[in-house]
Amino acid sequence: MIALPLDTASAAGQGSGSGQQRGQGAGGGHGQGGSDAAHGRSGGLGGIFRDITGAADEDSDRPDWAGEKGGKAGAGAKPETAGSKRGDVFGDLWVILRDEDGVPILTPEGFVQPLDADGNPIPLDEEGHPVDETLTVEVELGRLNVGRAPTKVLDRRADEVIALLSGATALALDPAGRLLVTSVVDGVETTKTIDSPLENLAIYVALMTTGSIPGLTPETLAGTEFDFMVDGQLTVEDLEAAPAFLAAATDKTGVFTADEIAYIDAFLGIQTTTVGDVTYSDIEYADFSYDRSDTFTGVTTTVLIQQTDGSWLPTEVNIYEVVFDNVDLTASGSLEAFTAAAEDARLVIEYIHEYAVPVDQLAAN
Repeated sequence: MIALPLDTASAAGQGSGSGQQRGQGAGGGHGQGGSDAAHGRSGGLGGIFRDITGAADEDSDRPDWAGEKGGKAGAGAKPETAGSKRGDVFGDLWVILRDEDGVPILTPEGFVQPLDADGNPIPLDEEGHPVDETLTVEVELGRLNVGRAPTKVLDRRADEVIALLSGATALALDPAGRLLVTSVVDGVETTKTIDSPLENLAIYVALMTTGSIPGLTPETLAGTEFDFMVDGQLTVEDLEAAPAFLAAATDKTGVFTADEIAYIDAFLGIQTTTVGDVTYSDIEYADFSYDRSDTFTGVTTTVLIQQTDGSWLPTEVNIYEVVFDNVDLTASGSLEAFTAAAEDARLVIEYIHEYAVPVDQLAAN
């Protein structure tokens, strides 16, 4: 792996790639690679819900603060209960030296290496602490909007998601890349986006660990453009779909950074490994690619647009134009590329939420 420091801004490297176009049935190529099942996860989608929200067994070693609102104003600053031992991922959340996959590049002594605002290594003392802590750049975690809930509630939510997907007559992606489910309820066909933060985060964890949504049988999506979600393997298709689910699980106003996603993945136990005292997610992004124009060109949605007379009317808009001003972005082979895709999905979700048409008004039109 090439040792590259990750900047605090959401950035993208050069390259080309192709993504699934939003707002219609997603097309996907053949993914590569594979993954074993996530260690310690059981109980299907409900089990993932419990892991995320802290409703797991009382003897779980999951930190008490994980899944809770953290830091001032919910910005997700370092939890008060976070440890401070050498390299512990639950310690100070600083921008650190990482390689292209987001894996920490340790010092010869086994410490993580904090970086200053210009990307320069900060001198450490013999305990691995920055000599001048004021030079560090803190990573603010976007609040994971999941909270805590009783196990029965989480199991019921999981059952509802599985039932919704299993009973779908059609699946597509909404403009941001979230699942758009069409089903028939009491003889009436309805279409809805899975927009619950908890449900999207659970889908993200499932795809990034096992490459499959637990509880769905392969027959459920067999022969569709979404069969990669039940194939039992972590493929590039799972990686390309995952950023939108992560974006849907966090607050909609904070800009994603690569360090933030690296910390979130580690907190969620996604493909983690431990070297000495340092625990981190070790995800291979070599085959991941993202192209904004391929993903969003031609994608439309209906939102409220203010007219010249001051009124607001439902209007169909082009996402690539109104959100991205027709500016392209391509990235591949790194956590930075994955971050760029997640940030673009977050921007689209934020735009849709800001100008959403009320359901009753949308139905009337």
